[in-house]
Amino acid sequence: MTANLSDRPSDSYSSRRPEGGTAVRHDWTREEIAGVYRQPLNDLLFAAQQIHREFHDPRRVQFCQLLSIKTGGCPEDCAYCPQSAHYSTEVARGGLLSLEEVTAFAERARGEGATRFCMGAAWRQVQEGEDFEQVLEMVRRVAKLGMEVCCSLGMLDEGQAQRLAEAGLTAYNHNLDTSPEFYGQIITTRTYADRLQTLGAVRKAGVTVCCGGIVGMGESDEDRIGLLGQLARMNPHPESVPINALVRVAGTPLEKLKPLDPLDFVRTIATARVIMPRAMVRLSAGRRSMSREAVALCFLAGANSLFIGEKLLTTPNPDPEDDAMLLNSLGLDPLPLP
Repeated sequence: MTANLSDRPSDSYSSRRPEGGTAVRHDWTREEIAGVYRQPLNDLLFAAQQIHREFHDPRRVQFCQLLSIKTGGCPEDCAYCPQSAHYSTEVARGGLLSLEEVTAFAERARGEGATRFCMGAAWRQVQEGEDFEQVLEMVRRVAKLGMEVCCSLGMLDEGQAQRLAEAGLTAYNHNLDTSPEFYGQIITTRTYADRLQTLGAVRKAGVTVCCGGIVGMGESDEDRIGLLGQLARMNPHPESVPINALVRVAGTPLEKLKPLDPLDFVRTIATARVIMPRAMVRLSAGRRSMSREAVALCFLAGANSLFIGEKLLTTPNPDPEDDAMLLNSLGLDPLPLP
């Protein structure tokens, strides 16, 4: 998927930062983040756009593609997830995909403009053995395509993180999902401390961190502020911050929740941009439920990445043609391969 850029002016953007620019902080208080989040929306968007332009090219959007390499049957009880073995959904349980299938999918994604390829497996934690060895080889093959390589495999220890790093892994995704206070209402089979421990193992291995959350699970503004505070007090910040909108799936405990107010999602994006200036803020799941105007506001709020393709793991994603038309109308260009 590529936007038609033939009639665009040449890119004059420079990565230079003005002297005395915005400082990157890791000491944000909850009160400070609440002040950012709750300010008038026009002011919040203005602040987010200024910071975005200081640290990023405002016309570039990174395309990512996500593939479920092992689907369903997960022993975790995440209330939002159709892959949980605890719930009866339409997601069928499957085994690990073959090396050939994954390589072919990654090659297609690269041809459609993706510069980052993400592989997710419905595991509670990484287990040593044949399956993990196959995932390591998947990482090697995708890395050879010149793409960033990200995995989301559940919990892992320092040794496993190191082996993934040696295979060429760019990033490891392990979301916090929500605030520590609301977390127990969404997940009981894994603690917040478990998640932080995995992120520590990833950091120690020298792999970049992809960590964000989900908005619209019945949490309050305070919980969104709490999640953003957890991320913003990490040192360094996660290099990648995916912000998901809940996809309500039949059979899961959250299927009957009221739809998320799109402006709450925009506020979350903008606040993430203000308090984590260098991060790639990624529009992730849930875009199908948003209008094109809401998605455009997310880019104005500082998002600079989105997931392309027909689905994200098991949930639907906008059509590639619709994404191309939207980005073209906004004057946004895909981030090229290095």
